[in-house]
Amino acid sequence: MRPYRAHFRCITGCSGEHQLDEVIYRCPKCGNLLEVVHDMEALQQRSAAEWKKLFEDRYMRTDWPHGSGVWGKREWVHPHIRNENVVSMYEGGSNLLWAQRYGAKLGVEDLWVKLCGNSHTGSFKDLGMTVLMSAVKQMIADGKPISAVACASTGDTSAALAAYAAAAGIRAMVLLPRGKISTAQLVQPLANGATVLALEGNFDDCMKVVQRLADEEGVYLANSMNSLRVEGQKTVGIEIVQQFDWRVPDWIIIPGGNLGNVSALGAGLKMMRGLGLIDKLPRICVAQVEAANPLYLAYKKGFDKFEPIVPKTTLASAIQIGNPVSVQKAIRTLQEFDGVVEQANETELADAVARADATGMFCCPHTGVALGALEKLVAAGTIRRSDTVVVISTANGLKFTDFKVGYHSGKLPGVPVCQYANQPVEVPNDYRKVRDTVRRLLGA
Repeated sequence: MRPYRAHFRCITGCSGEHQLDEVIYRCPKCGNLLEVVHDMEALQQRSAAEWKKLFEDRYMRTDWPHGSGVWGKREWVHPHIRNENVVSMYEGGSNLLWAQRYGAKLGVEDLWVKLCGNSHTGSFKDLGMTVLMSAVKQMIADGKPISAVACASTGDTSAALAAYAAAAGIRAMVLLPRGKISTAQLVQPLANGATVLALEGNFDDCMKVVQRLADEEGVYLANSMNSLRVEGQKTVGIEIVQQFDWRVPDWIIIPGGNLGNVSALGAGLKMMRGLGLIDKLPRICVAQVEAANPLYLAYKKGFDKFEPIVPKTTLASAIQIGNPVSVQKAIRTLQEFDGVVEQANETELADAVARADATGMFCCPHTGVALGALEKLVAAGTIRRSDTVVVISTANGLKFTDFKVGYHSGKLPGVPVCQYANQPVEVPNDYRKVRDTVRRLLGA
């Protein structure tokens, strides 16, 4: 049987292959990003039915490391990793929530939310970090001189990096924009022992610095411009289809910041079609926050030209990015998937979260951006009542309790009116007054 193999290749088609254990992030000929390319002929030695059975047999099992939602699909992700080097926190396998009540309010009968925040560190970044950190552990075992793994982050990447590095016994270095992430997101890398550098400026400033650090001997880059990171993230699309019993939804809506996630989503779905597991592709919507919307602005001009912007302060801090490194990959994916880009402002994202939370969810502000985009697409008739729609929820709402408290106390920056705010009703310790208050509220 022909062995499975994969390598790096330039996204614009420059000749040459680069091994996955090579410390390289851009094409040495043209400077563009790389992507991971798999030997599809080798993968086609198994039929579509055999792949489905293999993935079903492994899914959420205890057989190491295949119980992971990522490593259960290892042949499609990184076929060269030896078992002893896998660094896994049992990532993936997050629930696909039928958002029945919320969908009914919008007029969408078959609305689902993929809760990627139900993961070890509370975000979808775990899906990519398990692959990257396993690759680093194997490179170190094979003699590569790597002393630390570094990233720029607005919170979730740093949390995932710190946790997986700690599990692997590898040093992690994190560059964060000072004062621009939630307390919970700052505490995560600190608790896991990472070296945290808080820089003045925004994420784009941190990204410039960490890219220069990665040019230094021994510092390995963990951001999404490293194609190994996004390889694990492509399993979210595969897993969604698997959870639908191999049925493809009509739409997938995903928040967009640095834009590695949308290209990863597309890569997984295209592999499924190429290997015969599915016969169609969904449409994709990238949802951007209005305060950091360079992809949306380019989309409105037909993608004729992309121009970076200086992002403004936003509640969706993890996607407050004005110069996304994976923009070329994202545009290509959108064009292949008949995709659209929509935006949501601060009030729209906050109110969308409040409406969704009132039906049983507990969304982060970035998921709110995707929900705000969903509501606009439904109102415009782009998404129809009969469509099956999946919204990617990227992080756990518990990371953003300040956002929740601010909304329900009516003191959320950038949102002048929190129309769905829900505050405690203060009553004295007197049964009759409590009873009368309850009766009044029930009769309201």
